[in-house]
Amino acid sequence: MCGELNFNCIIMKRGLILILLSVIYFAANSQIDKMRDLLEDVQTEMHEDKFTLRFFDALTGDVVSDGVINIRDVGEFTTDPGGKILFEKQADGIYYFSFSKNGYITANYRFEVIANTIFYNRFTVSPRTELGAVRIVLDWDSSPSDLDLHLVKEGAYHISYHKMHSSGDGAARLDRDDTNGYGPETITIYRADKNAVYTCYVHDYTNTNRALSNALSKSKAVVRVYNNNELTNTFYVPVGKTGNGWNVFKINRGEIEGGFTISSLN
Repeated sequence: MCGELNFNCIIMKRGLILILLSVIYFAANSQIDKMRDLLEDVQTEMHEDKFTLRFFDALTGDVVSDGVINIRDVGEFTTDPGGKILFEKQADGIYYFSFSKNGYITANYRFEVIANTIFYNRFTVSPRTELGAVRIVLDWDSSPSDLDLHLVKEGAYHISYHKMHSSGDGAARLDRDDTNGYGPETITIYRADKNAVYTCYVHDYTNTNRALSNALSKSKAVVRVYNNNELTNTFYVPVGKTGNGWNVFKINRGEIEGGFTISSLN
């Protein structure tokens, strides 16, 4: 217990308060930055007749500049210091593009234009990993504000923000957590066990107490899996479903098995 004249205790309490205030400050500013990006992109569409794509680092969440984007049948572009590219508005449809930059995994992605606007224009790209590593990246829209990525190794560990940030043997780690929308949230298996069974799922932490919420289904969530420095799998959240849990995929002794759906988590 802290007495009135225990100055060390008072200093410790003040330090904790300052840390808490700092966390709140940076979270609030991060949310403001994301909203500012959205407004800027809408204005660019309306007043300049141009679309915007934005690119972020899977480990830090920072913007990625000097990345080369090649959009099929549209052109080649380089991300600016804000991590974005601008290009002429396109007709409704699905567009495929590649991303490349030294130190990052070269990969192919896609975006969709619906009703003369891009359905989702934020993309997380992954720094290169050691051979044998598996990186899992979750992105989503502004709502729900807090989706949690979970990885369970059968009989060994359960990694997420609310469980274990890193496995005891250091083989897997939660690299980044995001609590105010968009992501990325990232888990890397640095030493994948080919004889093990892993399960990956997403929990709508914002709606923990609303098992029949449809917010997760409407979140535009996407999970990408990078294996041996290649983008091997992309999973899109099922739409039109209720539930606050999305069972995304399993790694069954080295083989990735997807096709799971949304359910309710207690």
